[in-house]
Amino acid sequence: QVQLVESGGGLVQPGGSLRLSCVASGFTFSWYAMSWYRQAPGKERELVAVFSAAGGTTNYVDSAKGRFTISRDNDKNTVYLQMNSLKPEDTAVYYCNAHRTANKRTIDYWGQGTQVTVSS
Repeated sequence: QVQLVESGGGLVQPGGSLRLSCVASGFTFSWYAMSWYRQAPGKERELVAVFSAAGGTTNYVDSAKGRFTISRDNDKNTVYLQMNSLKPEDTAVYYCNAHRTANKRTIDYWGQGTQVTVSS
């Protein structure tokens, strides 16, 4: 069955770094755009970064530009989010997403989330 398993979250001080990982299984990883979303308490889930399936393009929410880097390893079925210069406002549950549109059908898979807390 399809699984997205995130890891790497935790408690970090402001200015610190974390690297999130998401290991995928049960589908053809390279066919899917891979993204990281986050949801803070009382807020809507927002897209943080996306890595396209083809072409290798990436996009980031403005607040993450210059601080976060998304990467993927199709051989390991894994997507990463390197987060540097973390701020308290980055505190959220971070979710991995796999997305594909084919034959007018949209497919989305989600992980269970990993908590990131930025606090002194």
